[in-house]
Amino acid sequence: MDTVTIDQADATELIGAKTPMVDPFGRAVTYLRVSVTDRCDFRCTYCMAENMTFLPKKDLLTLEELNRLCSAFIAKGVRKLRLTGGEPLVRKNVMFLVREIGKHVHSGALDELTLTTNGSQLSKFAAELADSGVRRINVSLDTLHPDKFKQITRWGEFSKVLEGIDAAQAAGIRVKINAVALKGFNDQDIPDMLRWAHGRGMDLTLIETMPMGEIDEDRTDHYMPLSEMRDRLADQFTLSDITYKTGGPARYVEVSETGGRLGLITPMTHNFCESCNRVRLTCTGTLYMCLGQNDAADLRLPLRASHGDSLLSQAIEEAITRKPKGHDFILDRTRNKPAVARHMSVTGG
Repeated sequence: MDTVTIDQADATELIGAKTPMVDPFGRAVTYLRVSVTDRCDFRCTYCMAENMTFLPKKDLLTLEELNRLCSAFIAKGVRKLRLTGGEPLVRKNVMFLVREIGKHVHSGALDELTLTTNGSQLSKFAAELADSGVRRINVSLDTLHPDKFKQITRWGEFSKVLEGIDAAQAAGIRVKINAVALKGFNDQDIPDMLRWAHGRGMDLTLIETMPMGEIDEDRTDHYMPLSEMRDRLADQFTLSDITYKTGGPARYVEVSETGGRLGLITPMTHNFCESCNRVRLTCTGTLYMCLGQNDAADLRLPLRASHGDSLLSQAIEEAITRKPKGHDFILDRTRNKPAVARHMSVTGG
């Protein structure tokens, strides 16, 4: 990369520019999700094929470059940032990035730094995550049965995930459990998962499977609309709609019997795009304005073109003008190809 003299205007342009970015539909973009790696130490059946071909490591941005990109978005009004993958904690030296972004939390420039993880590495990093400003994480866990857990993750160890959850809670991090509802696999387990999560002070969020990336099975075999799951749960629990939000797409209900919250993410049956405040950045510097669309912006080129941030700022602003109204997910047996060819691990959950 050529050495470029830093222009003073470049160096100061983004400082204090806290007016939120607004897309063509009047939605303020205040939430950035960053996939720090497409690699994962699990091979969940609904997410990826068992024999995955991951990005060459040479194609990834450095952690320093990812930090610079995140800082540019924070300067342009992003208030919440979530690190995802793949599994973010398998990236070498990822805690450098966590600590650097955490400085924005400590300064007040960023409201929240969060993480989505499968929990496999959490026991190693929970204390440092908490020290870096992470106050809340999502742990992806689809079942409490070790045999089913092995079946769906292929490579995962259930006990390590439980150890990770214990470590996170001991460090003072609030944990939310994310579970993909899969008909004929874990749908009968959801009531027990709800009681377990709420019994430990954790919210539970259910997610409909999404048609992203080629996998080794037909997603329609296990697709379950959450409207059906909610009806089933209503036979055992009293569910009341509430206005609680975390900044993501989940709609929440309160469960009277447990006193806890249940989130529902319904990309297939209830399009949540009208309130979308999110964009997604990949580990290669590609910005996706929508999870379910292919239009993207290359931020690596302006990032590396100058040590200043004026070109990068312009590229971000131009990308936001192309944020679409919503996604076009379709899942049925007449449409066997995924709606989006890239896997979720590339874009980040």
